[in-house]
Amino acid sequence: MKHLLLGDEAIAQGALDAGLSGVYAYPGTPSTEITEYIQMQNAKGKVQESVFCRWATNEKTAMEAALGMSYMGKRALVCMKHVGMNVCADAFMNSAITGVNGGLVVVAADDPSMHSSQNEQDSRFYGKFAMIPTIEPSNQQEAYSMTQAAFDLSEKMHTPVLLRVTTRMAHSRAVVETTDSPRKQNGKSMPENVQHFILLPAFAKKNYAELVAAQSEFVRLSETCGMNRYVKGMRPERGILTCGIAYNYLMEVLHHKDANEWRDASVLKVTQYPLPKTMIEQMVKDGAKEIMVIEEGQPVVEELLRGMVPSSVAVTGRLTGALPRMGELSPDCVRTALGMKTLETPEVDSLVVSRPPALCQGCGHRDMYAALNEVAREYAEPRIFGDIGCYTLGALSPFHAIHACVEMGASVTMAKGAADAGQHPSIAVIGDSTFTHSGITGLLDCVNSNANVVVLISDNLTTGMTGGQDSAGTGRLEQICYGVGVEKEHVRVVVPLPKNMEEIKQVLREEIDYKGTSVVIARRECIQTLKRHLKQAKK
Repeated sequence: MKHLLLGDEAIAQGALDAGLSGVYAYPGTPSTEITEYIQMQNAKGKVQESVFCRWATNEKTAMEAALGMSYMGKRALVCMKHVGMNVCADAFMNSAITGVNGGLVVVAADDPSMHSSQNEQDSRFYGKFAMIPTIEPSNQQEAYSMTQAAFDLSEKMHTPVLLRVTTRMAHSRAVVETTDSPRKQNGKSMPENVQHFILLPAFAKKNYAELVAAQSEFVRLSETCGMNRYVKGMRPERGILTCGIAYNYLMEVLHHKDANEWRDASVLKVTQYPLPKTMIEQMVKDGAKEIMVIEEGQPVVEELLRGMVPSSVAVTGRLTGALPRMGELSPDCVRTALGMKTLETPEVDSLVVSRPPALCQGCGHRDMYAALNEVAREYAEPRIFGDIGCYTLGALSPFHAIHACVEMGASVTMAKGAADAGQHPSIAVIGDSTFTHSGITGLLDCVNSNANVVVLISDNLTTGMTGGQDSAGTGRLEQICYGVGVEKEHVRVVVPLPKNMEEIKQVLREEIDYKGTSVVIARRECIQTLKRHLKQAKK
């Protein structure tokens, strides 16, 4: 059967056809569509057996829950964007030591060029750090088939497997041929050695020794899996090592009519890590005097290669300036690296009027910021710490309302730190989904030290930035704040509408003047999800 699928959807379908029992994820571009596709197929009854597919509170809880499903012998998928790997790193790193029972695949969707992210981060470092196999497909068909292979490899070697994609792969479409006989889900089974999942130092040392001993087998498997391919060129003194989606850019360039002497270079395509050592050695034996590394992201392979080839072999790539050090690759920059003329293309910026992102018309965040700005102007040096979500756009025109935004949950604890340093007023602005993701612990710190901060939770009843997924704390934010220890009289709820502006401003003034920790919840449904709900209600 053939389907036109996004890279994300190809991964999702590959997991379903591999006998998936559960997907665990927190929404984050460019990974969100993997879980949404599985939810859709599950809801439509297009899976052999029901798959667990509710959103997790954050990436750490997702990773831990998936490890628990693997413990029971079932196949589990964990999905996140690259910065989510930082959140789940504790569980992820230790899962390499515990090993797995049922197959466990972790998808990290990297975002070079920071289309919707705070940084450029290469998740292949995490695969190397954890010393587990990493797979990086170069097209949608490989994304489908390699997801299935990743589950098989995970169970064969009793290890989690990292599957890395980038934005361009995740969000582009291609025809994918799928199986007509999907694998059934695993039955429930306990681990043969329970001690493997108990990381007391005495047990962990044995597990770690096994992981280290498995490295040579991981390399052998990468060399024999058929995913990595080496082709000797007619001019083998030139070699190209290319990874994942970058392989497509290389092929586009080499097949162009004006391709130069690099057309006949030897090419090693890498889609499974650790690096295939014997293939690299063969490239050198064949006479390679220069090896150019073309990889999307950071110079992971380029750095490794310098320690694997003789010093007489020049290694070029992002570190040497042959390719840009930052941002996504493109056929044009690959052409430049190979000494070819750049094709003339129109300057898009000169043809299209710039449209910076802005909060939706009718969005509750707008009224919240309007009130907050008016109140903030009443104080000499207010400081407002923002967080990750669509409300981050309050930093831009016309509001210019926040003074810092670092990572998920940082608004609360940064506001606390500022208050500890004597700042007043010190205000945190955080969304409902981000609050439950990683803001609760910061609020607990505030309560424990009676920090003089106001935490403003802009509750739009959904995870708005990534398309309106369920938010973990919907309907329970007040109870969560009470449970953390915030005094009930200082947990206030307002409705951000123009008609309520005076009430909202008065509540903010009262809580700013209160010498302690307070929470103001500005609650109004996201305008986009409201439209969808109203449309559904009419059907």
